[in-house]
Amino acid sequence: MLLVYTHKITPRVKYTFKQVCTRILGIPVEFTTTIEDFIAHDSLKISYAKQPLSNEVFIRSNDLLFEQGLSDIDINIYDWEETKCFFPAGDKSALPYDIFAATFYLISRYEEYLPHVKDNYGRFPAEESLAFNNQFLTQPVVDIWAYKFKTILKEQFPNYIFPDKKYTVTPVIDVPIAYRYKLVGVMRTFGGTIKDFFAFRFKDVYERFGVLLGARKDPFDTYKYIVNRQKKRNFKFIFFFLVGDFSTYDKNINSQKQKFKSLIKHVADYCKVGIKSSFFALNDIELLKIEKSRMEAIINTNIAGSRHSFSKVNLPESYRNLVELEIPEDYTMGYVNHLGFRAGTCTPFLFYDLDYEVQTPLKIVPYHALDFAFLKYNSLLDKQEALDKLIKQVKAVNGNFVSVFHNYTFSNIPRWKHFKTLFNTILDSVDEQ
Repeated sequence: MLLVYTHKITPRVKYTFKQVCTRILGIPVEFTTTIEDFIAHDSLKISYAKQPLSNEVFIRSNDLLFEQGLSDIDINIYDWEETKCFFPAGDKSALPYDIFAATFYLISRYEEYLPHVKDNYGRFPAEESLAFNNQFLTQPVVDIWAYKFKTILKEQFPNYIFPDKKYTVTPVIDVPIAYRYKLVGVMRTFGGTIKDFFAFRFKDVYERFGVLLGARKDPFDTYKYIVNRQKKRNFKFIFFFLVGDFSTYDKNINSQKQKFKSLIKHVADYCKVGIKSSFFALNDIELLKIEKSRMEAIINTNIAGSRHSFSKVNLPESYRNLVELEIPEDYTMGYVNHLGFRAGTCTPFLFYDLDYEVQTPLKIVPYHALDFAFLKYNSLLDKQEALDKLIKQVKAVNGNFVSVFHNYTFSNIPRWKHFKTLFNTILDSVDEQ
């Protein structure tokens, strides 16, 4: 057990140290404000304050973990060996930066509470983030810092046996539209046909009626392929189906159709299943509650978690709603058009509500690669190179690599050519350890 001496034990201190020490490094941690208890402890121990007590491992603290509420923090980014960091700690500190304050700033998503310019969907864009603007978005800096801290502990406590942690993969399959042509209804079929005809997309008209007449497979029906990949793996994929009502933003199959329900049940026999919250449910807890109930009625068990439509997160409201509805996990924390680490980490963490200064039970599982982010790369070689670099970063800290692919990503649509190769690269990366 690691004992941390600090002059004041705050919710922020406990939250951050447990994330770094316990969830990333696997080390139990306790806290004390009593010097005698700290001196008597005969195992791992550090002090986290403004001044050291004597010759112990000392990390000079920034004020952030002892504050409440939000303030306009002036942050300067510095190079630190192979990575970046902020909040300098001075010469007396065992680490040159307060990695705990920096960790809290990133995983609490402090910057997303501050005024910023939103994109067309009301999302926090990567271009507004500290990581993007200081070129460390593609590094899991929080985990890198944690391992630098572990090195200090190993040097000071060589007899302590540190637990091992292994690299893992969590494949996420997002299903906003289960089928392109099947089960969409007469009016949508008619409207789609007329639209394709007058746009001279005769190939799409031919494909549509081939699917409806049973002569062709629906291009979005890739579930057999995905389930077959699941059968060969001992880690679970997780599917997020949209069961919300048809709207301007959400155009999935009617959740009452029996064949759609059968599809979800079939997938749930092999994979974990959660809900893809509809766009309007993001700000309407009653609507979200209805969608949660719909899915649980279909799979006859509790949902595994949620993922928001268009990867939109409005902090703190979006996550408060999930907490209130007792949804255990969220898979929305990431950027649509950029590969990398939105929260600076490849380790799941609990949502900390900055307004209430409380740690919640909602587990945030950040994703690092969404299929749309690869479209900026022209060739398969470029896509593969970007993916390999990202996987290498996660493996270096024994993290959890989370990718998000859509059901249509595995279709034969030209836009998604080679994406099966990328997906299989991610799955095979576990075998290459």
